[in-house]
Amino acid sequence: MNRSGALNPSPRTLEVESVTHFRRLISAGAGSMHGWHAQSLDLRGHSRELKALDPEGAIFLGCTFDAGVEESLRRRGALIFPQLHNVPFNPYRSGVYTAGELYPDISSTEYESTFDARVYQWSILPGQRGSLDATLAAALHDHAIGDALDELLEKGELSGTKLVGVMGGHAAQRGSKEFADAALLGRLLARAGFTVATGGGPGAMEAANLGAYLSGLPDADATAALEALAAVPGFRPSVTAWARQAAAVVERYPDGTPTLGIPTWFYGHEPPNLFATHIAKYFANAVREAILLELCTGGIVFLPGAAGTVQEIFQDACENYYGAPETITPMVLVGGEHWERTFPAWPMLQSLAAGKPMAEKIFLVDTVEDALAVVAK
Repeated sequence: MNRSGALNPSPRTLEVESVTHFRRLISAGAGSMHGWHAQSLDLRGHSRELKALDPEGAIFLGCTFDAGVEESLRRRGALIFPQLHNVPFNPYRSGVYTAGELYPDISSTEYESTFDARVYQWSILPGQRGSLDATLAAALHDHAIGDALDELLEKGELSGTKLVGVMGGHAAQRGSKEFADAALLGRLLARAGFTVATGGGPGAMEAANLGAYLSGLPDADATAALEALAAVPGFRPSVTAWARQAAAVVERYPDGTPTLGIPTWFYGHEPPNLFATHIAKYFANAVREAILLELCTGGIVFLPGAAGTVQEIFQDACENYYGAPETITPMVLVGGEHWERTFPAWPMLQSLAAGKPMAEKIFLVDTVEDALAVVAK
């Protein structure tokens, strides 16, 4: 399974994952680099090996070479994507993000100066969305994040885990019942052995990541964290204050349970939350949403929300409607009043599911405890 979109490597591509892996291939007697795909590797000091190998058909993305080596490789048939200038991020990065990378020194730095904010500012510069260089940089970045997410799920810290998605509105305020319910859901899911995945933003998404992150601690600590966060209820009017309050909780409880967030710079006005230990942040929202739905093989719980959550419900419903029976995953809507009357998605979902295999996998429940019971059975 690959999350990098249209740039998926073919089965004949060999991912050279590290300089150590490169050296291992050389030691094994490789004579050709045909089909090799190297990304963000510092290959300085390996000029002799690179000049001795046949590079035709090899791809190097954002790698660093000794002087003269890059031209030699290109002349002999390698495809080399160079470092891109005037881009505030690494389009060829080899891992997903952490909150510390997106919010460096947030305790003493205004949000507007953080990496996350600078990338968003770059993305909305006049003419940027139509710029070839910017489009290429963003596409290469999202491809790299997709590769990194594959690595995380297949070989990394989240390998072997079953992911359950939690979707819900970004407007849920810290200190509210909605926020507390989402945090409880994340806590219950993580304690039941699931890895919690969210859209990585504020509101219900932050709460679910928070609940999962603190799931290994006593209830009193989780309650204390909720109370501390409530001092800054939302990211408006100050993202800085909102992020600093979260950073203080993370500093107090530094070794939380792994949890995943998949936010997007497309909605740059919604900052990523700091309680996802692994953050796969994309530029392309459509790619990000499709990936989030695809990887939640344990099902998705939809908490009360508005337009964005409704869209996610029916995007997931479409996947299940046309999917093979073996691929259909549970859809759990929490809140009868909300989903039957305020935003009546449930009647439409029932109509779509009627007579289809997915009819056995849709649920409307009233509490997050009921939601856990559905996905855990």
